[in-house]
Amino acid sequence: MKNIAILCSGGDVSGMNPALKQFVEYSLQNGLTPYFVYDGFEGLIDNKIEIATHKDAAGIINRGGTIIGSARSKRFMQKEFREVAKKNLDALSIDMLLVLGGDGSFRGMDIFYKEHGIKFCGIPSTIDNDINGTEYCLGVDTALNVIKDSIDNIRDTAASFSRAFVIETMGRNCGYLALVSALCSGAELCLIPEIEYDLKEYEKSFKEQIKSGRKYFIAVVSEGIKEESSEIAEWFEEKIGLESRVTILGHTQRGGNPTIYDRLMAYKFVNHAIDGLLGGRDESVICYTKKGFEYKSIDEIANKKYELDSELLGYLKKF
Repeated sequence: MKNIAILCSGGDVSGMNPALKQFVEYSLQNGLTPYFVYDGFEGLIDNKIEIATHKDAAGIINRGGTIIGSARSKRFMQKEFREVAKKNLDALSIDMLLVLGGDGSFRGMDIFYKEHGIKFCGIPSTIDNDINGTEYCLGVDTALNVIKDSIDNIRDTAASFSRAFVIETMGRNCGYLALVSALCSGAELCLIPEIEYDLKEYEKSFKEQIKSGRKYFIAVVSEGIKEESSEIAEWFEEKIGLESRVTILGHTQRGGNPTIYDRLMAYKFVNHAIDGLLGGRDESVICYTKKGFEYKSIDEIANKKYELDSELLGYLKKF
């Protein structure tokens, strides 16, 4: 029997546990012995590698986060520690690895493969949805639903007190979460890093809306914009004349019960990743595109900046 392992690297997402469950089940269906690597690349170095069974995967599909832990490993960037990781894998006869993470994790595995020949397939897993080459990353749908629920709840208070609420989403320098959430929650303002903005351009329209009877505003902003959310709130108070509050959603967006879509995508990502490895694809990332699932090289994924879909950006004209 061949041995195969899986690890999570970087930020956790809701969808990792469904992926771990499917990894165990699909590996066994294909005559493979599955292993869990605990605590990401740190676990490879510290030999936290254990056989995974149906028992380990039972009852985890509805849980957010990852039962095997995750980490950002500075040690794995050093050749001496990658050699330790290789010895640990060799001792268990593991030569195939699935990596749930982002482009930084995939670049690390690219180096590891070229040095030591450990075959791998990457599964894009980040709520920021900022990995080039894939339309969708695991965990995004759950994060969007968490944000949607939060905005819907905040709207009740905004309407009751005639306030403006500035709601900050995660995303680093990618405005995907903010833009999609704003569109799907009926926000009146959306600010993202990809588009330059001038708040003065909104003043006349917002004041006219208040004269016409509008009593509150919902503004959804990405954490990567040029101003602090508190500055946007001050603008609402000083220029628009509405009492304002700021809500920073923070890490609530990374947790929560995985949605049906993320559970299904976890299933599909894992199956394609294992199929690719068994089919002779020794070094790839499985991506979801308009054409369906595609295997792409690290160069395609990691060496070009992710850009928001032009159609989505076009919808910003609404604001």
